[in-house]
Amino acid sequence: MVKYVRCTMNGHNTAISLRRPDDFHLHVRQESLLRAVVPATARVFGRALIMPNTLPPVATAEQVEKYREQVRQAGAAWPHFEPLMSFKLSEQSIRNWNLSDVLRAKERGLVAAKYYPEGATTNSEDGVRDARALYPIFEVMQDADLVLAIHGEDPAAFCLDRESAFLPVLERISRDFPRLRIVLEHVSSREGVEMVSALPKTVAATVTLHHLVLTLDDVTGGLLAPHHFCKPVVKSPEDRDSLRAAVFSGNPKFFFGSDSAPHLKESKENAHGSAGIYTAPVLMPALAELFSSFGVIDRLEAFTSSFGADFYRLPRSTDRIVLEPEPFTVPGELGGVVPFRAGETLGWTVNG
Repeated sequence: MVKYVRCTMNGHNTAISLRRPDDFHLHVRQESLLRAVVPATARVFGRALIMPNTLPPVATAEQVEKYREQVRQAGAAWPHFEPLMSFKLSEQSIRNWNLSDVLRAKERGLVAAKYYPEGATTNSEDGVRDARALYPIFEVMQDADLVLAIHGEDPAAFCLDRESAFLPVLERISRDFPRLRIVLEHVSSREGVEMVSALPKTVAATVTLHHLVLTLDDVTGGLLAPHHFCKPVVKSPEDRDSLRAAVFSGNPKFFFGSDSAPHLKESKENAHGSAGIYTAPVLMPALAELFSSFGVIDRLEAFTSSFGADFYRLPRSTDRIVLEPEPFTVPGELGGVVPFRAGETLGWTVNG
């Protein structure tokens, strides 16, 4: 439960104590960039689900363990932080994994496998063409109680329709594997919200900060804003409002996954800018700002700290952080990456 701990001088905002949050969708990249970006998450979050679309991809049990250790070392100054691991699905996965492999990897922090359609996003050129080719590994995952996390877009469709075009695939997998827990990652459309709401309780969705805040106008409505470009692209006000309604309602099928995706400044600001928004340094202050502005700050803890842990069948954190209603100015650049809302001043700060 959110605990209100003191009032500010103006009596409008209140500091809150809440369970240390989890991020169920995080990109931390590799090598020096990994070491630069992990601390932004590790100092605030208790756990984060680490995405496997590296080069080469995290696709075997040995690679899962090696990548987890790299993330752990980068966050070693914050002993509360635990990286949760995923591996990247491909037709090769059928040969790389069997039930005993998955069970051993689960003991070392594996909680999910990630499905990227071919060409859907960063480093997905080796992604899946036909979900049915992966049915043997889905059987293994269902028996091992491993979550299937899906980047739910059809790259062949028009960019604003890619999520809705993919939804029949999601529906078919859910029907064919009724015990398999499935997450539609970074849901971005009204149709996606409606589909997740209608499917059985084994299907849930992560929701990002940027999809709750931005629309396409924030990317291309004036001058081009490359640091607001992501996949799936942010969409219409109606789509954004559908996401807000689902999250603010307290529906446990919708929980937090940042999809924080850092790219170096020069990779964003060029003629072929990379897709991804680096939100990790501002997540909890910006979420508190959003939730408080809609009068639902009491729903923030469940969204960030409870629903995702429950779906992944992990214990809820017993540690806590405090969100103070105090100004926080976002740096213009961190580790060579421009963070979301760079240079702006937010009304909340994280302590603890």
